[in-house]
Amino acid sequence: MNNIQNIYDVFQFSFSAGEFIRNMIVALLCGFLISRFYCWSTKSMSNSRTFTSSLITLTMITAVVIIVIGNNLARAFGLVGAMSIIRFRTAVKDVQDIVFIFYSLAIGMAAGRGLAVISFIGTISIGLVIVGISLIHSYTPMKLEYLLQFSFVPIDYSDPPYLPLLKYYCKKYQLINMKSFEHNDQLELSFYINLKDSGKRENFMLELRQIEGVKNINLFFDEQTG
Repeated sequence: MNNIQNIYDVFQFSFSAGEFIRNMIVALLCGFLISRFYCWSTKSMSNSRTFTSSLITLTMITAVVIIVIGNNLARAFGLVGAMSIIRFRTAVKDVQDIVFIFYSLAIGMAAGRGLAVISFIGTISIGLVIVGISLIHSYTPMKLEYLLQFSFVPIDYSDPPYLPLLKYYCKKYQLINMKSFEHNDQLELSFYINLKDSGKRENFMLELRQIEGVKNINLFFDEQTG
């Protein structure tokens, strides 16, 4: 008899239609605000209608899940088991996108629990922080880092002739890899460099190429940070 009662309790819900509609409206409005904050704060390639609309629906879906679970532990385990069969095969290419996915999930949970005030305060406060950080980064001067690779055959045992050139053109440089070959004295060098003036890349490359023993020069744009 107790088992039958437990099964019956799983399918009993303690919320009204009015509460459900109210929670879903809160989730919808918060999801819409989250999508706007996403558009204002990111320059990601995935900044598309599909992703922004998905943030809205994700917030609402999370709210529905929390409403259905309620305070019932058995129902929670049942939903976890049912949702575990879902496999997401789309790779998220930007960390910012992952942040907004968790952002939507958290707000959806609050909306599903009927915490309307917390939902709106959380949505606005977190969104403003994200937008503020993105604005700070946009006004921060960019630092350009390059990966410099070249081969060098030592002529004698004095200081390498390319070092004065690196000191002249680079704010900083760091040797990250050195590879030697058994059949000759050639070295393959890799440096992380930060140019003082990125507009003088060509001059830097030309002068480096003129140094005796230096050949096979490659300069790669490594990353752009603020």
